[in-house]
Amino acid sequence: MRQLKTFPKPLSAKEERAYLALYQQGDQAAKDTLIERNMRLVAHIAKKYHSAERDFDDLLSTGMVGLIKAVNTFNTDKGSRLATYAAKCIDNEILMMLRSERKHSKDISLYEPLGFDAEGKEISFFDVMEADEKEIPDRIVLIQDIARLDEAFQYLKPKEQTVIKMRYGILGSGEFTQREIANQLSMSRSYVSRIEKAALEKLRLAMKD
Repeated sequence: MRQLKTFPKPLSAKEERAYLALYQQGDQAAKDTLIERNMRLVAHIAKKYHSAERDFDDLLSTGMVGLIKAVNTFNTDKGSRLATYAAKCIDNEILMMLRSERKHSKDISLYEPLGFDAEGKEISFFDVMEADEKEIPDRIVLIQDIARLDEAFQYLKPKEQTVIKMRYGILGSGEFTQREIANQLSMSRSYVSRIEKAALEKLRLAMKD
């Protein structure tokens, strides 16, 4: 992992204002300087999320995307420092990456039942992924059944729809834990759990029918 001292020294407030003014006049070199001289900030924020399981360079690259977005969209009329605004953009970019990783790594995404085969057996994403060529026609039928999930939502109450969408990150929603859902909807975690269980049963029955 690169040490913070290896990154360029941050700009002073006066230098920052000068380079921002040049960039607003179309000076691309000034933009490059604003990015380079804030790389230490990216490294500092990325370091917060670094662990043995997570590559620091990946965090750094993602943070750089946030920094570039910050430089591109910073409004000097707000009166704050670029670094203050950039820190939020960098943090948000890394958090979005981590949420995406969590969403795609959850076991429940692989093993949660999605529908039923011709024999009434529950099928999961894992089953679809493990299918051999002989099973492909049957899996195509299953995928078509999965596409009916949106239609099956009509069997759910509005609160059940909300919980399922938030819990599994489907139909345009983000993915949240039961506790996070409980906090957002002002209800207990156990109540969220009961709603989730009942809604999943309704969906399974609807898909089977």
